[in-house]
Parts: sequence; C-alpha cells; structure tokens
Amino acid sequence: MNFWEGLGWMLWATVFIGYLLALFAIIADLFRDHKLNGWRKALWVFFLLFLPIVTALVYLVARGKGMTERSNKAARDAENAAESYIREVAGKSPSEEIATAAALLESGAISDEEFTALKLKVLS
Repeated sequence: MNFWEGLGWMLWATVFIGYLLALFAIIADLFRDHKLNGWRKALWVFFLLFLPIVTALVYLVARGKGMTERSNKAARDAENAAESYIREVAGKSPSEEIATAAALLESGAISDEEFTALKLKVLS
C-alpha cells in the first residue's frame, strides 16, 4: 500500500465515521421528538437504512431547526437535573446552618459556646 492509498483510506474512514455520527444523531432526534408519531419514525428509519445518505441529507435540511431545538432542550434538562442533584447532595447553605443552630440555641438544646463553635465552623 502506498502513501496515497493510505491517505484515501483515512479520508473514507473519516467520512464514514462522520456519517455514523450524523446517523446516530438523527436516530436519537427521531426518538426525542414526541410530536412525530410512530409510523413516521419507522418510515424515517426505513429510508435511513435503504437510502442512507440521501435520507440523512433530507432529514438534516427538513428537520434541522427542530433537531437543534430538541437537542438544546435536552441539554438544558440534563443541566437542570445535574444542578438539582448537586444542590440535593450538597446540603444546606452556611446561612441555613447558622439559622438551624440559632433555633437550637433558642430552644435550649445547645449552649452559647456550642453555638459559637458551630457558627465558626460553618463560616470557616
């Protein structure tokens, strides 16, 4: 195999990998779209299997804007879920910890020294 054949194989491999990424993105978008009924999804998948490049280009041109919107919404939903999980796991903020300690002090459950120690621990 000479240099140009190797370069040609690398080019075709890059094109094929790019096509596979586009194909997976299209299929993911099909199943993410709740407005499209099952038969239309099946029709898109059928044409993706038997006329792959033409169908992929038609899909990207015809439904590209909606694909972008659905992708952005999925990314926002994932980000919101991650932030919610982090807030849930992280616990209380320092001001909430001090308010809780103040409530314990007022109820007599802890002494002034314990309250001061808790407040210093939270603030440091």
